[in-house]
Amino acid sequence: MNYTMSEFRLMRRKRQELAQEESITILQKATSGTLALLGDNGYPYAVPISYVYHEGKLYFHSAVEGHKVDAIRQCDKASFCVIEQDEVHPERYTTFFRSVIAFGKIHIIEDETEKLQMARMLGNRYNPDQDEALQKELENGLARMLMIRFDIEHLTGKEAKELMNKHQQ
Repeated sequence: MNYTMSEFRLMRRKRQELAQEESITILQKATSGTLALLGDNGYPYAVPISYVYHEGKLYFHSAVEGHKVDAIRQCDKASFCVIEQDEVHPERYTTFFRSVIAFGKIHIIEDETEKLQMARMLGNRYNPDQDEALQKELENGLARMLMIRFDIEHLTGKEAKELMNKHQQ
């Protein structure tokens, strides 16, 4: 992840910040998040989406057209948020949370070999050990599908201070 510190804000509550390794672990374990893009007429467009994390990148699949695809083609900057834990404690007027936000550049994969490789990786993540079924799905649907790559430039994770205290005990 290459970025200059001046491009991204430092976390205000620094002691609640998760280590990079922990943030990556959350991305590896979670199954969905919210992709935020610059949408029509300058309005933010945030969409819940499944993904796979691999070597500092996130991969998504999409239909070949729609709001998300138009937004990606117009602006390559994006963010992606995953909430690993959101435990409400009403008596304390708080939630015990753990979340990660990635910032980076997003692109539609044009290379057919990379597209197939990432579609296979995504398929295996959500339907493991079904190689024959996945192969049929890819043969039937790959032409009507886009694969999208999100190159992470900055990654932050944060957890509730109550959870931090719990982990330190």
